[in-house]
Amino acid sequence: MVRRANRPDFIGLVFFALSTYVIAAGVNAAEIKPVTATRGMVFSVSPSASAVGASILRAGGNAVDAAVATAMALAVTYPPAGNIGGGGFMLVLPAPGVEPVCIEYRETAPAAATETMFTLGETHLSAKAVGVPGTVHGLALAHRKYGRLPWNVLLQPAIGLARDGFAVDAALARSLNHVLADKKSRRCTEMLRVYRAPHSTTWERGDRLRQPDLAATLERIANQGPNGFYRGTTARKIVAEMKAGGGIITLEDLDRYRAKVRAPIHGTYRGFDIYGPPPPSSGGIVLIEMLNMLEPFKLREYGRWAPDTVHLMIEVMRRAYLDRARYLGDRDFVTIPTRLTTKDYAARLGARIDRRRATPSTSLAPEISLADGESSTTHFSIVDAHGMAVANTFTLEQSYGSRIMVRGAGFLLNNEMGDFNWTPGHTDRRGRIGTQPNRIAPGKRMLSSQTPVLVLHHGNPYLVTGSPGGRTIINTVLCVILNTLEFEMDLPAAIAAPRLHHQWLPDKVRFAAWREAPYRKLVTRLESMGHVFESRAGKQGDAHSILVDSTRHVLVGVADNRISGKAVGVDPLE
Repeated sequence: MVRRANRPDFIGLVFFALSTYVIAAGVNAAEIKPVTATRGMVFSVSPSASAVGASILRAGGNAVDAAVATAMALAVTYPPAGNIGGGGFMLVLPAPGVEPVCIEYRETAPAAATETMFTLGETHLSAKAVGVPGTVHGLALAHRKYGRLPWNVLLQPAIGLARDGFAVDAALARSLNHVLADKKSRRCTEMLRVYRAPHSTTWERGDRLRQPDLAATLERIANQGPNGFYRGTTARKIVAEMKAGGGIITLEDLDRYRAKVRAPIHGTYRGFDIYGPPPPSSGGIVLIEMLNMLEPFKLREYGRWAPDTVHLMIEVMRRAYLDRARYLGDRDFVTIPTRLTTKDYAARLGARIDRRRATPSTSLAPEISLADGESSTTHFSIVDAHGMAVANTFTLEQSYGSRIMVRGAGFLLNNEMGDFNWTPGHTDRRGRIGTQPNRIAPGKRMLSSQTPVLVLHHGNPYLVTGSPGGRTIINTVLCVILNTLEFEMDLPAAIAAPRLHHQWLPDKVRFAAWREAPYRKLVTRLESMGHVFESRAGKQGDAHSILVDSTRHVLVGVADNRISGKAVGVDPLE
């Protein structure tokens, strides 16, 4: 194991003596090839988008400039989640020693939305499920506050990728083939037209995807700024699509949308500062609450895969996710208790954990009556030569969002209205939540689990991380942080390790390695304590991360490899 970040030999050990053991059901740590650099790094799920961001750093742009260019490129090269028709959260460390900020660009409910506009079981693949998009306004706000290069310069690479096309990789080919073959896509005629394979019925690695309509839309945004999306030609095309499909977004909804600058959620763990997104993301509060509960326990002495460690992780997850259901929503609409992120509150919760038995989730919330009865997000991390860091997560909600392609504009719309609690009062054991804080209201931002995170050490960037994965996102980030800060794993091993998830309801544990031989004794012991393991447990997340030595300006990027991804360094080390 490596030493802590404040030890002088730490970075050398991390970069050049990387772990070589294999972790079942996660990723083979021995096969992870870290990318090292001295003058900046961009890490995303798309190799083309990462290359775009790195080119902006080389051209004199800063991390926010690179973030704008990378995000716009992802809207072209990663259609399952990269977008201009969705929303997200961007954490920015403007410089070492400066307080981070959050650019919040979550979608909003249209003015005509009502609390009871959806019925239980209604499809999320409809125009009614589209929230007012926030991505373009959010990126423009970040650029206005922190950018260095001209806005239109930052969009040119994405425009070229859309106009001239790019070679799809194997992961995107599989994704496109899956969504095009899905019977739920049959009525999505514009999406089927735009993403039709060029030479056969299926996409193959190396095929070229060209999107001229999207190129024209990006040109309008490049020339007009946010008005090129929220007003004029693009806005009219969005509203026409809404009218054609029974959606409720109007020109007024689009014109009124504003991204916001918010203070991040801040906590500490083992001497590190942790910054996460604030509401309407639940990620920051839930993450800090879990870390606060775990900090008093001697997890390192127990060991990473000791039953005591994993039992405690599950128990803090169920309690923090219960608080998510009880209290969290758009802070502009609901009052959120400030105690949730305090050490004292966490100590009280942690003291009630039964160290020998699982706590039934329903027993923790007798006041919530229970009824009977694949998301796609993407994260990228950026650090520049001056220590500015960006952690950005954005999404269309489900993979390819609503699958509604705006005709003649070339981009997909989100189905983020599905992140509200659709049925007031209906909370059930399967995980549907109907509590008050996240019910639909006009202009309200729906609750999110997106958790882009900046970990700082003495004011300097140390770890930039985040992940896709719906409600599993927060626990993916928790696992990466614990692996790195608590158990002192090197970064490849920390990313490769199998992940754990519990979300209060359903009262089941997802553990990617639960059937693997190295973990059978662990799982058997936890089952004897009353934990129930879910048979459907994928690899969970895609946590591309950058580790930083701010004193030497040395960066290491580690690909998760659960989906795809590439780090591109500026001035890479040999």
